[in-house]
Amino acid sequence: MPANIEKKTRKTIEKTSEILPVDFVNRIKTQFPFDSERFIDSIDQPAAVSLRINPRKFGVTSSVEQIPWCSTGIFLPERPSFTLDPIFHSGAYYVQEASSMFVEQAFRQIEHEKGRIVLDLCAAPGGKSTHLLSLLDADDLLISNEVIRSRVSVLDENIRKWGHQNVVICNNDPADFSDMEGLFDVILVDAPCSGEGLFRRDASAIEQWSVENTNLCATRQRRILADIWPSLKNGGYLIYSTCTFNPEENEENLKWLADNNSVESIQIPLQESWGIDEMEFNGLFGYRFLPHKVKGEGFFLTLIRKKEGADSYPFHRKTRTKLEKMPKQFAEIRNWLTTSDTEFFAKSEFLIAFPENKIPVLNALAEQLRIISFGLPVAQFKKNDLLPEHTFALSVDRNQGIFETVELDLREALLFLKKEEIRISSVTKGWLLVQFRGVPLGFVKNLGNRANNYFPKEWRIRMALPEIPQPWYL
Repeated sequence: MPANIEKKTRKTIEKTSEILPVDFVNRIKTQFPFDSERFIDSIDQPAAVSLRINPRKFGVTSSVEQIPWCSTGIFLPERPSFTLDPIFHSGAYYVQEASSMFVEQAFRQIEHEKGRIVLDLCAAPGGKSTHLLSLLDADDLLISNEVIRSRVSVLDENIRKWGHQNVVICNNDPADFSDMEGLFDVILVDAPCSGEGLFRRDASAIEQWSVENTNLCATRQRRILADIWPSLKNGGYLIYSTCTFNPEENEENLKWLADNNSVESIQIPLQESWGIDEMEFNGLFGYRFLPHKVKGEGFFLTLIRKKEGADSYPFHRKTRTKLEKMPKQFAEIRNWLTTSDTEFFAKSEFLIAFPENKIPVLNALAEQLRIISFGLPVAQFKKNDLLPEHTFALSVDRNQGIFETVELDLREALLFLKKEEIRISSVTKGWLLVQFRGVPLGFVKNLGNRANNYFPKEWRIRMALPEIPQPWYL
């Protein structure tokens, strides 16, 4: 066994085969001298099950425990089979660790005018991006970025399911944003870190931990902050977070940022019952979630206001756009959405809805970034026919009067999500929207004797259907 690894030996921990690095344990004893035993013991306790509701799609009526720092976050008493819950696949809620939802409290401290441009820099798999979309106004724009190409597809899927059109998804290194001085009103950097806050629910995080890796993470985080800092406008806000307890990745990076830039640290109001640690050092505030004090995993967050740099990005509205306008014969599609300030573009035989007032921003982004997708795919066009897109079914701006809806029972809904044939109880032929408990699932085309299932094959459920458990909200 390597020298830096010891087995958990206290009686309360002998129940597992997990191991903790000696260097980590020694640092925790120094970092939390009065609470170190409770801290270490808590890592061996079961992780809480939590999720965040999409308020534009779903409302919880059953008695559930609220996450106090998130208006749409709840705890569940046990982990259900989310795969066998139809509305999970429709973006009605997102399964997310409770501590991470504290981003909402930071965001609510931000002073703003209309039309904010917000960047989620390290966004995959999409938890914080979908949270931001629920917090943003309709005239705001979210740029959701992921540097690792293999992780972009799951980010794109989760955002599409959330159902908003005021979003751009891109795949870029933080350095790619450095020339866009003063573009963003808010930047969220949920930085890649040593992952100490994941120890309770991810054994591989323990195996990958080392002092060398924590040092590497701290250095990488400073590079990320240095690269992204110019693109934050004067008076803009930086939300910096990690899922680790390591001071070098948290407090020391905050101090480094303040020593090298003109900043204001913003204090976030807390309630004592939340159990969150507020740290204050040299006028800088940080917020720490410790697993023995909070019903959640390890997390650190700080909110910074920039007091230097460009006031705003100089948009050139006359910049030649590469976007192709929608063919005029499809003008009827404007009635498919309830929003009046939406523009439609044609892209590879798809019609994309995007906020009209954010087109100059999209043009500026397209000049310098690798854009994966933008807006909301509403329909595919073939000759003069419009075929509704699955993402349109999940849109929070969908005009509910355009397509007839058919309610499915639980088994029928799961068969639809497996992309199998289902029977439709409707005499109406053509496109129908199927739903479960009022939450849209997607489209079928009713031919009379059968119905073609248009659920995306890449998103289909692949597991067999056993005895189906009732969803957690029933």
